[in-house]
Amino acid sequence: MDDSQLLRGVLEGCVLGIIAKGETYGYEILSVLEDSGFENLLEGTLYPVLTRLEKKGYISCRRAKSPFGPIRKYYSITESGTEYFDEFKRSYEKIITASGKILDDTAKKEENKNEQ
Repeated sequence: MDDSQLLRGVLEGCVLGIIAKGETYGYEILSVLEDSGFENLLEGTLYPVLTRLEKKGYISCRRAKSPFGPIRKYYSITESGTEYFDEFKRSYEKIITASGKILDDTAKKEENKNEQ
């Protein structure tokens, strides 16, 4: 299955969740996502998400010199981003609950069928 469509819908919320914990930069966000189980994410996947979130006003970006080299973009969540993130979590929970009922029920029926 091509996970890209499913991933796209969840990734914005996850990126906002990471930024909501405190100001951060792209590579750090990518590392948190990878450590959390999002495999094979590339900068080419993350930076368009950050750009969309910034254009929507959900995050702000500032440039500052990194202690380890060139200038970095640091991202922080805005007030409207916090509101959107809260809304995202509510919607996500509803979808997970509803789809879980169907998928769990389907899995149980398959198990029962295999046991017979």
